[in-house]
Amino acid sequence: MPSSILYNGTIYTLDPALPRAQALGIRDGRVVVVGSEGKVQAAMDSRAEPINLRGRAVVPALTDAHVHFVGYALGRHELRLEGVSDYELALQRAAEASAALPNGAWLLGGGWDHSLWGGHWPRAADLDAIIPERPVLLLRKDGHSAWANSRALQLADIDDSTPDPAGGTIQREKQQATGILLENAIDLVRAHIPPATLAERLHALRAATVEAHSYGMAGIHIPPGLTAGDGAHVLRDIQALRESGNLGLRCLVHIGLDTLDDALRIGLRSGLGDRWLRIGGVKMFADGSLGSETAEMLVHYEGRRHFGVATMETDALNEAVERALAGGIAVTIHAIGDAANRRVLDAIERATQLQAAHAEQTGHATPPPNAQPLAPGALALPNRIEHCQIVHPHDVPRFAQLGVVASMQPIHATADMEIADRLWGERSAHSYPWRALHAAGATLAFGSDAPVESLNPWLSIHAAVTRQRVNGTPAGGWYPEQCIGLDDALRGFTIGAAIAAGARHEQGTLAPGMLADLAVLSADPFAIHPTELHAVNAELTMIEGEIVWIRP
Repeated sequence: MPSSILYNGTIYTLDPALPRAQALGIRDGRVVVVGSEGKVQAAMDSRAEPINLRGRAVVPALTDAHVHFVGYALGRHELRLEGVSDYELALQRAAEASAALPNGAWLLGGGWDHSLWGGHWPRAADLDAIIPERPVLLLRKDGHSAWANSRALQLADIDDSTPDPAGGTIQREKQQATGILLENAIDLVRAHIPPATLAERLHALRAATVEAHSYGMAGIHIPPGLTAGDGAHVLRDIQALRESGNLGLRCLVHIGLDTLDDALRIGLRSGLGDRWLRIGGVKMFADGSLGSETAEMLVHYEGRRHFGVATMETDALNEAVERALAGGIAVTIHAIGDAANRRVLDAIERATQLQAAHAEQTGHATPPPNAQPLAPGALALPNRIEHCQIVHPHDVPRFAQLGVVASMQPIHATADMEIADRLWGERSAHSYPWRALHAAGATLAFGSDAPVESLNPWLSIHAAVTRQRVNGTPAGGWYPEQCIGLDDALRGFTIGAAIAAGARHEQGTLAPGMLADLAVLSADPFAIHPTELHAVNAELTMIEGEIVWIRP
């Protein structure tokens, strides 16, 4: 493995012992020395390859702490409707995409946002008028609702009298199905879509990895999606990449709730693996999403008389969390609404207290069936809540008190601020509360939630610092009191992500002994105006001292 010296630049180490340096030396994939050019030159041998930064800035390589990477990779080749603000244009693009497909193929895609269409939900009848024979399924940008045409509904045996499945809703108007499916109802159609082949999946993943490198990324945390079995498919794909020598990103892969019993039975625990592929926590869904009005709220939505959807009832949530933690498997739980966040915190607190009480009485924690006993606090990875989009102020301190990582996606705030104002009203002041959580001592781990939003982490860094869109709106930022500084925004994509992955000892900073994962940037993020952060990208990306990306 080659050694190298990076010099003539500004290196932001994120190490409080030496936040900035002129040069950095790498040997055997790790940082061995950081400091002045003279200090680094003296510590390295003459065979080290010199890399002249030409005044450019260096930061630790970024990690996306929440990305549906397989879905994103495959979706890059499907119909994308992000940002399409005209309903007729969305239909036109669907027709064009359908015309390019072979006979018998499904039209798949997503990214649409009905809040851009005046809040009016799309309809199957409108797709039927342009695509009557080919089945169509288009996911809303949040993935919690979908737009199907009548052919897709027919294949899934969905008609006006079909009962709603558990945890899902078939949207109806005047007792007639409209073509909109919410939450678990989407699976009724998904079950009939021919799966992509392994070769197709791996090809898509390799291409998406190159894109990730172009942003300065070295790692990703991958949660299962809403579909049963998704976690197992993702783990197989990532293992196949590893076995073929094509795994170009460090991967923390969470397992699905549908596999928890099997994981406990064989003694699988969070943290199993190495720095390239590691098992994360068990993913659960406490509620739905803001845009689909299925985020579970403490008080009803503005102008509505409903509170959203608890996609996992409290008893089931408590039981699953207790079994997972007792078996050494951390939990990573989707919670958008303030009620869902409270229920998840309650479940984690309850399980922790039960284990502690039992351990005090018996000398060991209560194991789930067929699992080995595990002492409280022995989890290799911290528990985490995914999204935390609106948190009641009384619950903010509980994240730090319970050691729960707040895994958040800053780009959601600026993408959804109008719909948040419309559906949450004044409660939006407590939404996307990065500063409040940070001030209370919580660990923030930042991600993209791609394909819900762009994979580009610099869009989220810009959103975290400014709470503005890239066009500068709104002036002064949306609830700017929840902005955080650039240092903390970068920590969310580096140190915070490393803590969440149980890898803080070797990832997240550029200090001696740490892995040499770094990005040479197109602009110095600390020297430009914060409103320009979204335009930053990587000129060069290194993982363990190996160059994996150079901008052409």
